[in-house]
Amino acid sequence: MSTNQPIIIKRVKKVVGGHHGGAWKIAFADFAVAMMAFFLVMWLLSSATPEQKKAISGYFQDPIGFSSSASPYVIDLGGTPTPAPDNTLNPELPEDSSMPQMDPDEDLDGLMEQLEQERLQMLLLELQAKVDENDMLRPYREQIHLSITQEGLRIQIVDDEKRPMFALGSARLQTYFEDILYMMAGSIRSVPNKISIGGHTDAKPYSGQADFGNWELSSGRANAARRALHAGGLEDNQVARVAGYASSVLFDRKNPYSPVNRRIDIVVLTKKAQQDLEEQAEEADAGTEAQPSTAPAGRPARERMNLFEDGLLQLEQGRG
Repeated sequence: MSTNQPIIIKRVKKVVGGHHGGAWKIAFADFAVAMMAFFLVMWLLSSATPEQKKAISGYFQDPIGFSSSASPYVIDLGGTPTPAPDNTLNPELPEDSSMPQMDPDEDLDGLMEQLEQERLQMLLLELQAKVDENDMLRPYREQIHLSITQEGLRIQIVDDEKRPMFALGSARLQTYFEDILYMMAGSIRSVPNKISIGGHTDAKPYSGQADFGNWELSSGRANAARRALHAGGLEDNQVARVAGYASSVLFDRKNPYSPVNRRIDIVVLTKKAQQDLEEQAEEADAGTEAQPSTAPAGRPARERMNLFEDGLLQLEQGRG
């Protein structure tokens, strides 16, 4: 027995163009242009002054009257020229006004000094934190004095009878004192300021050779500190001065023989202090009259700037 089943024929209607047509591109282009115009208007409104916004508002409220009679507001958007303001209603301030005149250069200098002081204060806190957090350096924190002065950040490392910085009568550094200088060198080199290094002794006479005394000893110790800082990463061009002061500037004036008077003084100079130092050096080179010195008779009046290697050898020989 045969059954007649219907035959279904599916015809697929081909759409010309399909999703590859260009109609959507036209709609998208119109949308993009509209969005660009919208954001352009928003940008103009955000950058317009209140007077300009008021003028635009006046134009849209009465465009015909606005165009024929020019802008009734302060800002003119293309009409007839805006008349000059009446000075009688808005008199200008006289030149000899009592209002203070600010000098831009002075403001800039003041700002630079403030930034420099903040930088030195941050350096002080960083050094203090290193000393407090380092187990090897913490025992010596009582010998390290940090302070901000007019010249800059002053770092004074004083001597102690139980923990001397140098060998007796010598410029040879103790190991733990080298560690302190190595630690400080990394922080000091991070700032653009130059430094001044000074060596100090107590008032006890030096018992070495006749050609050497506390002036030479203090200069040698200052130079030894400079070499240790250089070994720790400090560049030589960051050192502005290395000087020996002997016992002319005591830390403890009431007790000139106190061990705290034997110290190394490192000053991270401010820009002004550095300029003053350079001017003094130029005056000395030009042969101008030197400043009075507290050096004893028979010693040079100026501070020792460096101690040469042959002087160090003689100093070591004097110890023996």
